[in-house]
Amino acid sequence: MSGHDGTLGAPGEVMDGRLVLLGNAIVDLVMRVPALPERGGDIVSTGTTLTTGGGFNVLTAARRLGLPAVYAGAHGTGPFGDRVRADLAREGIEMVLAPVAEEDTGFCVAFVDGGERTFATSLGAEARLTEAHATSVLAALRPGDLVQISGYGLAYPVNGPVLASLVARLPEHIRVFLDPGPLADQIPEEVLAPVLERCDWVSCNQREGRLLTGRDDAQEAAAALAARLGPRTGVLLRADAAGCWLVPPGGEPLHIPGRRVTAVDSNGAGDAHTGAFLALLGHGLDPGTTVRGANAAAAFAVTRHGPATGPTLGELVDFLDGDPLAARLSSALGR
Repeated sequence: MSGHDGTLGAPGEVMDGRLVLLGNAIVDLVMRVPALPERGGDIVSTGTTLTTGGGFNVLTAARRLGLPAVYAGAHGTGPFGDRVRADLAREGIEMVLAPVAEEDTGFCVAFVDGGERTFATSLGAEARLTEAHATSVLAALRPGDLVQISGYGLAYPVNGPVLASLVARLPEHIRVFLDPGPLADQIPEEVLAPVLERCDWVSCNQREGRLLTGRDDAQEAAAALAARLGPRTGVLLRADAAGCWLVPPGGEPLHIPGRRVTAVDSNGAGDAHTGAFLALLGHGLDPGTTVRGANAAAAFAVTRHGPATGPTLGELVDFLDGDPLAARLSSALGR
């Protein structure tokens, strides 16, 4: 297994590691609306679903592509916590922590209009990490695990310092991946700095890249973020239908085109990209091939309603429809 070059083994080698999510699995109330209401107004939803979301989307996207997945975040006692646990179990995702007593898991209202989404979140037990939780997570890690961190957790007043301290104590053999998320500019510098220092990969969308670098242009933002992070850390800057800018550790920005599709719901597309990237990297694929596969997984996800719509390998291969990448992924993932 290699160190800080961003790879995890020889091409095609299936690794023993797991995806361990230090994030938040919550319940999403997804409302499809023709447009967002004006302030003080109202709008009638054309369709509403209640589903587990947040970090659950990343875990399922990776699990469906063959990478074992573990939820290492907090979860509560109550109907939302029960739902999260049931959905994790259904997807074959393990859990590390016991439920937090006397507080339920939080929820998010997601308005989807024209394929775009807007969120409002109510925090719950997932935002109540403790040092005891961190100790349990550290004890549960195995050599080769891939640890995924979300900026949502880093921005929470209670979770942020706990997560920053936990990340600083991770063994060297653990690969660390950060998605700064929409709250990137609200993460305290004393929390964000040690996490960035430890990261092997950072993946963000164009808006988040602008918040972190002040650059509007996707390529410039990717290059600026890579320069900020240093040569041992890789960068992915997701640009929706335009694909993704990849900066391998110590390398130059490379544009990986996306696949154009008719989007019906962008909710969870970034999570599908992240989960697929981690799964394919965990199977030993090189970063360029991995990003092409992640782009395809995200494109597949936006053609489906719901937040947890990452494809299985069979679905991804069928979606690629004869593209040489399909054969490469089938061979690497053992289909």
